Amino acid sequence: MTLANNDPPQRRSFWTIERRDAAAGYIFIAPQLIGICIFVLIPLGLVFWYSLHEWNVLASTFRFVGAENYQTLLNDKSLPQVLLASAIFSVGLVILNMTLALLLAVLLDQKLKGMVIFRTLFFSPVVVSLVAWTIVWSFLLQNNGGINGLLAMIGVEGPNWLRNPTTAMISVIVVQVFKNVGLNMILFLAALQGVPKELYEAARVDGASVFKQFRRITLPMISPTIMLTSIITIVGSLQVFAQIAVLTQGGPGMSTTVLVYYLYQQAFQFHFFGYGSTLSILLFAIVAILTFVQWQLRKRIVFYEN
Repeated sequence: MTLANNDPPQRRSFWTIERRDAAAGYIFIAPQLIGICIFVLIPLGLVFWYSLHEWNVLASTFRFVGAENYQTLLNDKSLPQVLLASAIFSVGLVILNMTLALLLAVLLDQKLKGMVIFRTLFFSPVVVSLVAWTIVWSFLLQNNGGINGLLAMIGVEGPNWLRNPTTAMISVIVVQVFKNVGLNMILFLAALQGVPKELYEAARVDGASVFKQFRRITLPMISPTIMLTSIITIVGSLQVFAQIAVLTQGGPGMSTTVLVYYLYQQAFQFHFFGYGSTLSILLFAIVAILTFVQWQLRKRIVFYEN
C-alpha cells in the first residue's frame, strides 16, 4: 500500500531560458528598431501624407487635395529634363567612380614602397567636408580660376566650366568622383587582398596572361564587393545635392538640375511642400526599384551566388 503524494504541483517559472534569451535579443535590437521607426518609417509615412495635401507655410494653409500633386507630377514639363540630368549624372558618376577606384586599387595592391602614403592621399578627400571640398573646386573651375590658369600656361584657353551646359555636368561629375573614389578604392583594395594568391600562381603555370588572370580570377573573386559598391554608388548619385547647390545651382538653364535639387527648389524655394513631398515619393520609388533590380541581378554577377 502506497501513500498518496499530497505535495502541490510545482509551477513552472515564467522566466524560462527561452524567454530570457528572447527578451535579451529584443533589448539588443530595440535601439535599432526605434531608430528605424523614428527616422525612417514615420518620416516616410508623413511624406506620403503631405503629398496628399497642399501646404503653404507662408499663408499658413494646409488642405487636402488628394491625388492632385501626383497629377501635377505627370503633367510637369520640366520633370523629363530633370530625370534626364539625373540619369546622365548617375551613369557618368558610376562608370567613372568604379572604373577609377578599381584601377587605383589594382595599382595600390602592388608590393612597392610608399604605397601606404598613396593610399592615404587618395582616401583623404573622403574625410574632407563636402561643402569645403565643393567650394574649393568652385574657385578652381571659375573662368579665371586655377584650372584655366594651368591650361593657359601650356597655351590652351579653357572654357567657362560652370557656365556651359556640357562642361557644367562634366565638372560636377568629376568633382564628385574625386571626392568619393577613395571609399570604393579601399573596398576594392580589401577585396583584392582577400583573393588567394595560389590561384594566380596556378594561372601563371598554365600560361594565362595578366589580362586573362584579371578577367577570370580577380573580377569573379571580388564580384561581391563590386555589387556592394555599385549599390552604394548608384544610391549616392541619386541623392547628390550640395555639389549642385554650390557649383551650379542647377544651371546653366536646367542642365544640372537633378531630382534632389529640383525637389529642394519646389519645397523650399517655391514653398510647394506638397509637390516637394510628391517628388520625394518619386525619388524613393526610383531608388527602391534600382536597388531591387541590382539585388535580383546578383545571381548573374556575384560569383558566390552561382
